[in-house]
Parts: sequence; structure tokens; C-alpha cells
Amino acid sequence: MESKIIDGILTVQVNMIQAVALAMMVFYLGHAIRNRLALLQRFSIPAPVVGGLLFALLASILRLTGILALDIDSTLQTTLMLMFFTTIGIGASLVLLRKGGMPLVIFFFLTCVLAVGQNVFGIFLAKLTGIDPLLGIIAGAVTLMGGLGTGGAFGPLFEEWGVTGATTAAIASATFGMVAGNLMGGPFGEWCIKRYKVTTPAQQGVSMKEGEVFYAEEEAAVTGKLLMINLGYIVVAMGFGSILSFYFTKMGITLPAYIGAMLIACIIRNVADFSNSFEIDGKAVDIISDISLSLYITMAINNLKLWELINLAVPLLIILIGQIILMFFFCWLVVFFLMGRDYEATMLSVGMIGFGMGAVPNALVNMQALSQKYGPSPNAFFLVPLVGAFLIDFVNALIITGMASLFR
Repeated sequence: MESKIIDGILTVQVNMIQAVALAMMVFYLGHAIRNRLALLQRFSIPAPVVGGLLFALLASILRLTGILALDIDSTLQTTLMLMFFTTIGIGASLVLLRKGGMPLVIFFFLTCVLAVGQNVFGIFLAKLTGIDPLLGIIAGAVTLMGGLGTGGAFGPLFEEWGVTGATTAAIASATFGMVAGNLMGGPFGEWCIKRYKVTTPAQQGVSMKEGEVFYAEEEAAVTGKLLMINLGYIVVAMGFGSILSFYFTKMGITLPAYIGAMLIACIIRNVADFSNSFEIDGKAVDIISDISLSLYITMAINNLKLWELINLAVPLLIILIGQIILMFFFCWLVVFFLMGRDYEATMLSVGMIGFGMGAVPNALVNMQALSQKYGPSPNAFFLVPLVGAFLIDFVNALIITGMASLFR
């Protein structure tokens, strides 16, 4: 761990291995705190959020007071993000898509409507506060529906179009969205369950202990050899996906970095399904997904630059607060009601808050926290990653590009 003076502040450089070790410690710190505070359990705040926000807050205070700054290498965070989204892609079976049926179609349509709505509302508030309408899109579907990855991709592009500070605004907006989405999801789900007296699996006799034993048995059935084989499929997809993403960029197509890996993973999965020449083991993939998700989301929150929020211009802050209000009412009055006003509708709404304000990992950790308390929702855990991490990314890029072209 090296240190140097940068801009008058002692800066400690945390390399990529140390960054993963730090994330592991912060994750278990958050887990320990969450288990000891009933309020956090009541509002279903996930362990990575608890530990990560505490660490990010401490790091921000140290930096703002000029005591210490941390320069954390995010190389493996990016790798873990790619690995997680690749596991999502490898789950995108055409056979499964057919199984999604009408709920998948409706949920995907509502997600597209929300992406357009975020941009329209962002543009309206940007004009109302006197700033560039493109900043309204930055604080809309670019960074909220798209997350840090899409924000990082479109920020420099918007600067090329003449939007000064677009990248900084994108980072700040994505940071705000990630924090807001993590904090909103669990409490929103709790509110829906209590307000509408939603019947949960736990009320129907599903024992959490039985659930824990079940999952333990499922994981124990995965051998090291099987895990290695499926990890091989995922890593190969990541490798060839990086080549595909490179050619997307060369062709002038601006998409998040993980799209290429997801596409290759999807091809591998469907070749396996239709050829029957090899098999993707869902349990092994789930283990890899859970590990990469937990570490990625913890590292992402550890790296949140909370001081960026302090430097947000008042108009941008007004837009982001407006987006929170839009998200609440859309998920309550549209998603929750149209999807059935039941436990699955609750989980789908929580999921949409997560990936609609930040990213699919945010959605899943919020949903996991609720499911640990109220029981599983298999359909929601199937639909949210499929729509939020796979289908919407392609459409969102087209929505952003199309709407932004009107104000260039």
C-alpha cells in the first residue's frame, strides 16, 4: 500500500487485491451491523449497503477535511461487474423467455415506459431550472436506468456534443441514484406489504430455516469440477465479449462494456440448450453470480465519491429529487397495480426501483433482503435480471441516443 501527497492531501493507493480484501471486510461488517440493528432489518437494508455507505461516508469525511484520501483501484470491480452480468447473460435462454410469457412482456414494456419517462421528466425539469436539456437526460435514463456503466459511456459522448461537465454530472447522478435506489427499495417493499396486507410466502408456512437448509443442500451438490467448468464458460464469454464490445465501439455504437459479454454468454447458453452437446449448470452459475454480485456491489459503494453530491448544482439536485418522486409513484401506481398487487408485484416493484435508479445488482440485493424475511419470489428473481440487465440495456441505448439527438 503506497502513499503520496496529491493536491496537498496524503493519498493512500489501494491496489486491486487490497480493494477486494477491503470489500470483503466491509461486506461482513455490514452484515454484522445489520444483524444487530432491528431497524435495518425492518427496512430490509442490504448488508453491502450498510457496510459500504459507512465506509464511503468515512472516506468522504477524511477527504473533505484534508486528512486522508483513498485511491482505490477498481480494476477487479470492473471484472466482477463483467462476471456478474455475464452470469445474467448465460441465463438468457430462449426457452426461459418463452416461459416468461405475458408477465415478461408487460414488465419489459413498463420498463421501457419508465426509461422514456425519466428522460422526459428530466428534460422538463432541466428547462424549468434553466440548464441544458441534455443534462436532464444525463440525470434520467442515462445514469438512473443505465447506472454507472451507461453514465460512464455516455458522459464523454455528451461532452463531445458540447455539454460541459457531462461526465462529472453523470458520475454524481449515478452515485445519487445508486444510494437512493438502495435506500428506497427495501422500505418501499415493506410499505406495500403492510399497506395492502400482501400475503407473503412466510405467512403461508415457508420456514426460513427450511429455506436455508434447502439452499445449503443445493450449493453442496455443486462440485469443484462442475464449478470450474461453468466458470470456464463465463470467463470465455467475458473474453470474446470484450472483443465484440471493441468492435461495437469501432463501429460507433455506444453501449455499456458488459453488453458484449452478455451477448456471447447468451449465445453459449442457447447453443447448449438446442444442441444438447454440453450443459450449463444453474446452481454453479448461481454461486458464481452470488459471489461476484456481493463483492461488486460492495466495491462499487466503497468507491462512491459522496463529496460529488456536495458539488451538485441546485438544478441537477432538483432533477434527481424529482426522479425519486417519479420512481415512487410509477412503481406504486403503475408497476405494483398492473402486475397484480401481490407479493410478486411487490418484488417486481422493488426490483424496478433498484435497476431503475442504479443497477440490477442494487435491485437484487434489495430483493434478496426482502426474500430472506418474507420468502422467495422465483418469478420476480427471473424477470428482474432478464429485463433489467439484458433486455432494457439494448433498448435504453436506443432511447437515449434518439432523445438526445433532438437536443444536440
